[in-house]
Amino acid sequence: MSFDNTKLLDFLGQIDRELSRKIVIVAVGGTAMTLVNAKSSTIDIDFTIPSRDCDKFEHATKIVQPGFCVDVFRDGVVFVTALPDDYLMKSIPITTN
Repeated sequence: MSFDNTKLLDFLGQIDRELSRKIVIVAVGGTAMTLVNAKSSTIDIDFTIPSRDCDKFEHATKIVQPGFCVDVFRDGVVFVTALPDDYLMKSIPITTN
């Protein structure tokens, strides 16, 4: 299954509606490239999320039940690669509203 920008934003909008407060979700890899329209679609969904927000995101994902695998990494680590310390400052904010 592939995911385009519209499907990713729809998923994030559903997650947003299930959260009691705003949290930081950073799209990485192909997911990030698809969100900023650098490529048309991605075959998997990958995010890195600060540890303080992971439980809230995972809980919201269980409620939304997206029907696809969402990989969540913690604190700027993607697989075994750590992003630079300033990855949050260099990220491009995308809102669902």
